[in-house]
Amino acid sequence: MTLLTKDEYTAIAAGLDLPTGAFIDGMSRPAASGKTFASVNPATGAHLADIAACDATDVDFAVQKAREAFDDGRWSRLHPAERKDVLIRLAKLMTRNARELAVMESIDSGKTIYDCETVDIPETIHVLKWHAELIDKIYDQVSPASDDHIAMVVREPVGVVGLVLPWNFPLLMLAWKIGPALAAGCSVVVKPAAETTLTTLRMAELAIEAGLPRGVFNVVPGGGAEVGEPLGRHMDVDAVSFTGSTVTGKRFLSYSAESNAKEVVLEMGGKNPAIVMDDAENLDRVAQHVVNGAFWNMGENCSASSRLIVHKSVKAELLTRIAHHAKQWNVGDPLDPETRMGALVSKAHFAKVCSYLEQAENIVLGGKAADGFVEATVVEVSGNDVALAREEIFGPVLSVIEVASFDEAIAVANDTEYGLCASIFTANVKRAIRGARALRAGTVTVNSFGEGDITTPFGGWKQSGFGGRDNGIHAHDQYTQLKTIWIDLADDTDEAVD
Repeated sequence: MTLLTKDEYTAIAAGLDLPTGAFIDGMSRPAASGKTFASVNPATGAHLADIAACDATDVDFAVQKAREAFDDGRWSRLHPAERKDVLIRLAKLMTRNARELAVMESIDSGKTIYDCETVDIPETIHVLKWHAELIDKIYDQVSPASDDHIAMVVREPVGVVGLVLPWNFPLLMLAWKIGPALAAGCSVVVKPAAETTLTTLRMAELAIEAGLPRGVFNVVPGGGAEVGEPLGRHMDVDAVSFTGSTVTGKRFLSYSAESNAKEVVLEMGGKNPAIVMDDAENLDRVAQHVVNGAFWNMGENCSASSRLIVHKSVKAELLTRIAHHAKQWNVGDPLDPETRMGALVSKAHFAKVCSYLEQAENIVLGGKAADGFVEATVVEVSGNDVALAREEIFGPVLSVIEVASFDEAIAVANDTEYGLCASIFTANVKRAIRGARALRAGTVTVNSFGEGDITTPFGGWKQSGFGGRDNGIHAHDQYTQLKTIWIDLADDTDEAVD
């Protein structure tokens, strides 16, 4: 995609028609209470729109309409090929409206237009297409029963699903969830993050235009207490898929236990290690991967490489190269396509990240923060026990920990409550494989930073995840239930009586 100029993006932003209502049963609606909350551009502080501030009443209404849509089969019993056609049309509509969505995403979240145009929107479209094409290619099974029986193992949509989104990748995380959920035939009630609601609401409008039946895709904006908790506790919601912080994610397990024992899938935080051993090849290339992993999306990324665990013999040279590459990650206006790092999502989050910078005793690079923007920062820490090494900062802060051996590097990497992602850089193939196996994380990359792609399952171990995976065929498991159909074929007719 050819990028525009800053002035052109600014003009597009000024002309956007921003959605403001909840989207329930195929149309935009005000909150039942009439209340609203302000959507603010985190880069400028400018007021964008007043969004419907929903509560439990709106959640009840959305779930009711989702249940009606599911039970009457307008989507759940539609032929798989027909569901595929609708989602393909939605992907095409996204392509036609890609620039509008990219600008809307940028001004709502503080993300750079560069990332929105080149990563978020194209990847969102790809995810929807991928799951759409998978709909009529997942086969059920027949078990090896006896000659007198046939046992079929079939997948059926789980029902009404609550989808709770984070604010760091609003559209992409929406696609990660609605792709497999709608492909399976579920009806969904989406709670976008209060900080970033605009593109989710716009996607709901496009879904109706694509032919998705009313009631299948509902969006209920609002806060966690007002919308998230009622959705998690709702007795007529069959499953919840959540992406966000570990603290909030755990609450959904309590909500499930205290209500109807609904299925819960959690994708939560991370404090992800990047291990660089003394035999790592091409330290300049390694530095590029580490910098990208630490500072992409302003470090507001659950899979960010926020801990650099580096062998002492290469630490000095690697830090020099990291400093060189980090300087290219300039901070500025998110609508300027030359900007690599935009604004943090909110004043509250900016204050949180700044509180960690205040704890830093040895800042190697960066450290400046002002007006919602934080520059790329590298901090050396004394060990793995300090807050900068243990807690998820969710900002552009890389903590550096020196080690003296491979075994020490693995031990430090695993010494965390999280287990989402990890990476290891080494030229020794055996060491790379041993390290990948030893690292307790859902995704391990070798000689690179990454999360895999749509074909590979994504999720965490320990307190980084629970109950399932996003992406890949495995993502469909969380939106379906297995049913066994046992058929008796025995000939039980009575013998003829003489």
